Amino acid sequence: MNEKLREKIRESLQSVLPITCIVMLLCFTLVPMEIGALSLFVCGALLLIIGMGLFQLGAETAMTPFGQGLGGSLLGLKSVIPTAVICFLVGTIITVSEPDLQVLAEQVASIPNSVIIWSVAVGSGAFMVAAVLRIVFHLDLGRMLAVLYLFVFILTAFAPSEFTAVAFDAGGVTTGPMTVPFIMAIGVGLSSQRSDREGASDSFGLLALCSIGPVIMILLLGIFYDPGEALYESVDIISISTTHDIAAYFIGAFPRYAREVTISMLPVMGAFLLFQLLSRRYRRRQILKIAIGFIYTALGLMIFLTGVNVGFAPVGNLLGEEIASSAFRWMLIPIGIVIGYYIVKAEPAVQILNEQVEDITGGTISRRTMNLGLSAGVAAAVGLSMLRVLTGISIYWILIPGYALAIGLSFLVPPIFVGVAFDSGGVASGTMTSAFLLPLAMGACTALGGNVITDAFGIIASVSMTPLIAIQLIGLIYALKSSKRPAAAYPVSDDIVLEDAGAGLEDGAVSETLTDGEGLI
Repeated sequence: MNEKLREKIRESLQSVLPITCIVMLLCFTLVPMEIGALSLFVCGALLLIIGMGLFQLGAETAMTPFGQGLGGSLLGLKSVIPTAVICFLVGTIITVSEPDLQVLAEQVASIPNSVIIWSVAVGSGAFMVAAVLRIVFHLDLGRMLAVLYLFVFILTAFAPSEFTAVAFDAGGVTTGPMTVPFIMAIGVGLSSQRSDREGASDSFGLLALCSIGPVIMILLLGIFYDPGEALYESVDIISISTTHDIAAYFIGAFPRYAREVTISMLPVMGAFLLFQLLSRRYRRRQILKIAIGFIYTALGLMIFLTGVNVGFAPVGNLLGEEIASSAFRWMLIPIGIVIGYYIVKAEPAVQILNEQVEDITGGTISRRTMNLGLSAGVAAAVGLSMLRVLTGISIYWILIPGYALAIGLSFLVPPIFVGVAFDSGGVASGTMTSAFLLPLAMGACTALGGNVITDAFGIIASVSMTPLIAIQLIGLIYALKSSKRPAAAYPVSDDIVLEDAGAGLEDGAVSETLTDGEGLI
């Protein structure tokens, strides 16, 4: 087996194993489960591990160098208009290709899938333009986010309450396993062409802005679109008698997700071919390597989505129903906290982001630090979401104070932490959240007789929000430590100097230099 693939699968195993053990422990204690359902879950976990390993290898081989090459080429355009048009088209295409968006669209029964998908894609494409222009014109990310989120919350006053949670959930799922490596790489490619000290800080923040566009579009959809009555159908687990039934169930479901991923990947591959024809950027050997990377990416996503949707989603729904129906319904909160802490490690996009953050900052913000901050944030988010399911409190009581605190912190921490934090919020709410945590909340809400649209939806929004606070608190600690050091020690955003990245495109790497930042985090 390819050594790199073996390494990626080993990392996937370390990510998926904790959540698998937690669910199995619950099945043997609080929530007894039929052996057939448990077998589906275990097989789903195995597919998750293999799929995530293949996907991460493919994203590193294909999506990252393509995104870096496109980002570096955008700065060579002398006119803003061609840059804006290319960014809009690329942002829209890559969002339509996002598997997480397909999962969410299927869960919202009151609106046709195509309406949600294209509304979100157009919003993401428009804000992709804003994100790239921010880098080109050196605009302050914190101020942009403050103004845009103020506008978002003003819009919520005019949109139906049923759309608020769905809108923020849409912003979270937009930045999933397909979009994250590509958009992050565009940011790296753009900023690496600059020689100023803010280049590294500006390489982050694209995901943060791309997440806002879908929220605005869904809120506008709520204002102008009459969706009709929202209906929710619970997830059913088929009867399993033999191991042959399990194999037949997964094999029968695989073509559906293979078709979805193939349709999603074709526009991305077409964009790469068009880019290569126009720029002649890559040599034959690089093209072959990227083509193989696309195959790994597609195959990994097919296997991953099959495992998540067939093995994980039904079990998540069943767990929610059983716990909420028992005398220990309050256990939803601590169980949600523990699951949230570990489930974020199983998100493919999270590992892509953490690796790029460590590379860009030269190890000053390590993968371990990112994992800890994201796990703590998502644990708090899932705990709060389970509290909402039990009590029915409005999502505004969580989102408004949370985003107010996140925006306030953005003016206190080094700029690079602002971009990393808001990007982290987008990647934390990925496939595992929409295909396991959302069904968990839906199952619990159904058992309690609550309103699924207002009480269960919004868990993705909470998962997107809390990492903004957690990562920026890490940045605040860093800033306080830096202030106590000698005058030669500057904040990380002033210490990172991006060298010539053009030479590193073949390996998907960018050279960075850090001064006196080692060991602070």
